[in-house]
Amino acid sequence: MPQDILGAVKRGIDMFDCVLPTRSGRTGLAFTWNGKINIRNAKYAKDEDPLDKSIDCPASNLYSKNYLNHLVNSNEILGSMLLTWHNIAFYQDLMKKIRQAIKENKFDEFYKKNFKLFNEKN
Repeated sequence: MPQDILGAVKRGIDMFDCVLPTRSGRTGLAFTWNGKINIRNAKYAKDEDPLDKSIDCPASNLYSKNYLNHLVNSNEILGSMLLTWHNIAFYQDLMKKIRQAIKENKFDEFYKKNFKLFNEKN
């Protein structure tokens, strides 16, 4: 989970190997800067917004939540593929922002803000 990555970096860990973005994508779970989204939920069946416009990935900002909801609930392999692509892009974005915060000597501030965000939304 994103908060686990933040906690690991805070403890000095700087290398990770994790299947979470892929496994989560296969089950309909997407990570965003607004928290986790279970795209299988009926509330996304009519949601025309993308998963997360701030992430530089076509799967994140070109496909609507309602389309992804349809794909995943229809067991279309494309749904899992798009969510996996998005989740990997999200984690890359998370690590990029962590590196930037460290360079600017603002990691503690970044940690507090985002650890709280990910725990509130989950």
